[in-house]
Amino acid sequence: MVKTKTPYIVAEIGQAHEGSLGILYSYIDALATTGVDAIKFQMHIAEAESSAFEPFRISFSKEDATRFDYWKRMGFSLQQWKDIKAHCDALEIDFLCSPFSNLAVDWLEEVGVNQYKIGSGEVNNFLLLEKIAKTKKSIILSSGMSSFEELDKTVAFLKERNIEFSILQCTTSYPTLPEQYGLNVIQELQKRYQVPVGFSDHSAKMETCIAATALGASILEFHVVFDRQLFGPDAKSSLTIQETKDLVSAIRNIAKAINNPIDKTNNVGFTDLKQIFEKSLAVNKDLPENHILTFEDLEAKKPKNQGILASNFENVIGKKLLMAKSKWDFLNEEDIA
Repeated sequence: MVKTKTPYIVAEIGQAHEGSLGILYSYIDALATTGVDAIKFQMHIAEAESSAFEPFRISFSKEDATRFDYWKRMGFSLQQWKDIKAHCDALEIDFLCSPFSNLAVDWLEEVGVNQYKIGSGEVNNFLLLEKIAKTKKSIILSSGMSSFEELDKTVAFLKERNIEFSILQCTTSYPTLPEQYGLNVIQELQKRYQVPVGFSDHSAKMETCIAATALGASILEFHVVFDRQLFGPDAKSSLTIQETKDLVSAIRNIAKAINNPIDKTNNVGFTDLKQIFEKSLAVNKDLPENHILTFEDLEAKKPKNQGILASNFENVIGKKLLMAKSKWDFLNEEDIA
């Protein structure tokens, strides 16, 4: 696979640019400050992927009569895409893009991509997958609308063509609710397909990708928007720029923790602290010589090794004091018989 860091963090602009190159570049510049590894785009060439018969997923547009018109407004020219890729390169952030037509694959080859992201609606579009397979480049596959039966067919298709791929657990619901996350599927996908598995999120919550990281996701993808009140079909399902910065920091910390497991059979590193925080036995009242010690006579006081270890209190109960002890004195082995 082309990706290097684990988890590989992908921020998707998607359609948040509203067809404006200026807004799109603003997103690139903003995301380049967050620490994400890649920015994901969608390449829509209306004539190649859609028609006047395509319905809107949700009726949101104030200026497009049809879904085809919307895709037309969301598109950029091949040269504009080349410039977008060059800008990402200059900022040292990976350019990742989902094609929605074979023509888009041709364009992306000219743009110069290293790998492909497949949206959940294209998982069983074997014509598109065949087109990408011919490039011999790796694929990140989003599983949002696919059953295991459907995924099995796609996985077999890609393996037959010796294509490297990873799979993202994804729920195609905007925004995704907690009961729809499907975090359990991350490990189910890992076990079933034995390939890198990640999580594609539409919840607009930071904790979702953090949980996915803890469950072993090696790729994380989420939508980003400047403000969730902005116009657009995905705005309410996206994280803000500041949330993205905070999320990247959290993910890196969790990944570092996972990659540095603690050995609970060895606590030698706490030896000095244990001397300070652990306790020795003392008496909690003035006691005369020959007094028979009871539980009610004992207290545990810091530091350790000033007397009998507090953990050994049961060995003291019923023993006789060989000398008188003042309140709060430590209790040592030579004091009892």
